[in-house]
Amino acid sequence: MSTTTPALYRVTVAHVRTAPRRYALRHRTYMWLIDPDHPPELPTALRPLAGFDARDHFEGDRPSIRAGLDAFLAERGVDLQGGPVVMLAHARVLGYVFNPLTLYWCHGPDGALRCVVAEVHNTYGGRHNYLLRPDASGLAVTDKEFYVSPFFPVDGRYRMRLPTPGDRVDLTVHLERDDGRPFTATVRGTRHEVRTRTLLGLAVRRPWSTLAVSTAIRLHGIRLYLRGLPVQPRPDQHEHSTPEHTS
Repeated sequence: MSTTTPALYRVTVAHVRTAPRRYALRHRTYMWLIDPDHPPELPTALRPLAGFDARDHFEGDRPSIRAGLDAFLAERGVDLQGGPVVMLAHARVLGYVFNPLTLYWCHGPDGALRCVVAEVHNTYGGRHNYLLRPDASGLAVTDKEFYVSPFFPVDGRYRMRLPTPGDRVDLTVHLERDDGRPFTATVRGTRHEVRTRTLLGLAVRRPWSTLAVSTAIRLHGIRLYLRGLPVQPRPDQHEHSTPEHTS
């Protein structure tokens, strides 16, 4: 079985809110596409710039990311039979990681796509996984089950367009509620080979990249709060929770 060659994507992440008040944000960052069975092996000097740790995904108690994924799927009656998986995520950088959205494209031994798993983290240390069955165009719909933004309750559904990344990554997530589509997030960018020069350049331009992502989310939340958006109470959800930690 062939493995996925690791790749870097320079991406622009955009969030657009249309209700209860219109607000938009954009930030640039970079993400990794890897085979969780075979994470990239970087030179010793570069390893602080890209780590992939099993404790950062699923229950955090399995020996590898792939083992955590397989356990999650097994609980839902899905057996990939060792088929390949590709994972799009932020790496642990300088000991810190925050992944608002990690995606796993899961294939059977014949290479056919079986499902996609969307792993969502919020800034309160919680995480939740959605098992998705995209159609041929990469479109999947699922009920919202997890508290993410303090300005939206846990209701409605997500409509996600999640084609497998190639030369470009182009992902869209809409939140749909009975009164409309109040929130859309997109991730768009281009693929680059993993080279020392490329990774160093990204690290210099986007130092502490995942810390910058979580900080930006919090700062924009404060701005929305100061503009008078009402905060929705956080439900007592029994999801796996772990602090955003350094190592």
